Amino acid sequence: MSILSHKAESPSPAVPRSSRHQDDLYGWVQEQVALLRAGAVASLDLDNIAEELSDVGAEQYDKLESALEVLLMHLLKWDHQPERRSPIWALTVIEQRKRIEKLLRKNPGLTPRISEAVEDGFDLGRVRAAREMKRDLDTLPTPCPYDWTAIMTRVVSLDSD
Repeated sequence: MSILSHKAESPSPAVPRSSRHQDDLYGWVQEQVALLRAGAVASLDLDNIAEELSDVGAEQYDKLESALEVLLMHLLKWDHQPERRSPIWALTVIEQRKRIEKLLRKNPGLTPRISEAVEDGFDLGRVRAAREMKRDLDTLPTPCPYDWTAIMTRVVSLDSD
């Protein structure tokens, strides 16, 4: 009998499933995977599996919001500090656009939440831009002055301005 099949039949009897989830997430995940592969659906910790799957989806949204935050911060800095423009800022914009494109390609279900992510990312990006530029927050625009096309395609180049 293999270790996996043994685990599938008898998932950590000394530790209750909910406690194992709280105390050893990695071990709990391995146990749940073994149970799924063994077809032992009745033994699965369904409430915690549902919670973990929900968290995975939230993490994907957070990645989108975070990339937009950095991208929008740099667009604001580009527009409000032209004297400090640098190739590094332009490359950061390109990098974050690529991250966003990849994330949306891998997670097309995020597409309906783009407007929300832009709004959330802009709120944080605006604060970061103000802090980095050493400006009052009220000197930067609100709401976001960029539409999706500008966010994803506007040319940011030292040669173009």
